[in-house]
Amino acid sequence: MSTTPTFRDLALPGSLVDVLAAGGISTPTPIQAVTLPDSLAGRDVLGRGRTGSGKTIAFLLPLLTRLSEAGRPRTPRRPRALVLAPTRELATQIDTAMAPLAAALGLTSRTVFGGVGQGPQVSALRRGVDVVVACPGRLEDLIGQGHVSLDAVEVTVVDEADHMAELGFLPQVRRLLDATPRRGQRMLFSATLDAGIGVLATRYLHDPVTHEADSAQSPVADMAHHVLHVDASEHLPVLVDLAAAPGRTVVFTRTKHRAKRLTRQLNAAGVSAVELHGNLSQGQRTRTMAAFHDGTATTLVATDIAARGIHVDDVGLVVHADPPVEHKAYLHRSGRTARAGASGVVITLMTDEQVRDVRELTRRAGVRPTTTRAHSSHPVLAELAPGERSFDGGLVAAAPAGGPAPAGDGGGPRGRGGGPAAPRGGRPSRAGAPSSGGRSSGGGRSSGGGSRSSAGGSRSSDTGRSGGTRGSGGGPRGGRSRSAGSPGGSRSGSGSGRGSSGSGRSGSGSGHGGSGGGAAAFSERSGGRRSR
Repeated sequence: MSTTPTFRDLALPGSLVDVLAAGGISTPTPIQAVTLPDSLAGRDVLGRGRTGSGKTIAFLLPLLTRLSEAGRPRTPRRPRALVLAPTRELATQIDTAMAPLAAALGLTSRTVFGGVGQGPQVSALRRGVDVVVACPGRLEDLIGQGHVSLDAVEVTVVDEADHMAELGFLPQVRRLLDATPRRGQRMLFSATLDAGIGVLATRYLHDPVTHEADSAQSPVADMAHHVLHVDASEHLPVLVDLAAAPGRTVVFTRTKHRAKRLTRQLNAAGVSAVELHGNLSQGQRTRTMAAFHDGTATTLVATDIAARGIHVDDVGLVVHADPPVEHKAYLHRSGRTARAGASGVVITLMTDEQVRDVRELTRRAGVRPTTTRAHSSHPVLAELAPGERSFDGGLVAAAPAGGPAPAGDGGGPRGRGGGPAAPRGGRPSRAGAPSSGGRSSGGGRSSGGGSRSSAGGSRSSDTGRSGGTRGSGGGPRGGRSRSAGSPGGSRSGSGSGRGSSGSGRSGSGSGHGGSGGGAAAFSERSGGRRSR
């Protein structure tokens, strides 16, 4: 009986094996085990593995090994390897995973994507880098400006090729591949191998080896799927209860507007939540993910932009607040949990009018969920998301230094001045101790800080949409809070009136022109702790 080899059994540099071992990784995942022997031998590879299967490490190890063994020096403006990714988030994720591995071999890398200034990218390319991890749009821009050439690329990887096709990037991908040497090694990885991907492989891969680590419909064995059939009036209360459970939760919506609205509602209920969607600048996205990574926010509310390439450890629960239209999106969304051998729970919230669509969706996705007619006090919620519910304060967008705050976009009642000013700055801060009574601003009808902020960014877009757009910052809706510390339980805002950060009508983001505030610069609500 064959056994799965360890990384030490493969022809990998010892320094890479040591880095993997330091991270607790010693045994390849199925997609890694089947592709590494061929990719390390220099073969072109067409690999398909489900979301969360370890495709990133599967192509990074042979790529870095080949560059290290070749030993060629870095040359200004001429990278030696290219990784193409469909979104900025995925490009950043790949570069982050590569950093310790590349450092162990003395190699360097650089991300290239739109939504941020090109100056630092151009400077790094001018100095010379070994690996460029890029989104197609910005890379083509820089090639056109003469800042980079692909004529020295030894290894090319196209990651999430099916998502590239969905976003309409294949013409750009073809032009970029045409600019690389024909006989360099090429690897194409995808969650599915649709017809468009086959055409790409036929044209650009030389005598490729095809590996599929799982079936086209590949729900994970350690992923439990559930459908909660709820009345429309119970949809938000059920979602709040699930998100208030211990651990990290990712909530998916269909639209940016829904993501912003649910984020405000969760924060207003005392659940710390951040939003991720296409209206955010790159700086805002980075701060959003940092808050979710470090635990400042326990819930990420996202559109399908986060269904690919976003990896956060220990996401135990995925909630489809809005069921997706297409079964592939269901699988990609669900793949945010139960990653790398861990277990996870996936819950779809279904209203009466969605019954037929959800049944067809799960059938096509190849899953058989357990369906329960539920409400906010149903015991099934504690079974699926066990633990004490905590409402220790939502997040509000923190105001930048200088300048008046604009009006917030929340729709709650106007806040009234009298309380202390909310903390300012880009990092969240905890304020206040548990209260002895009354309604605290840590939960329920809390005072908001939602602000309008410009998404910023350049005209070059790598998420399928052109340019940065003006977007809502994403603090919770402004409202009044009953302060336990005020005599007689008087109403007081967390700010000092219409112009201060944290008050009901005043925003605490950066206004229309700034990208530093809005959805991703946070401070925690002051006040008490409410749990059940």
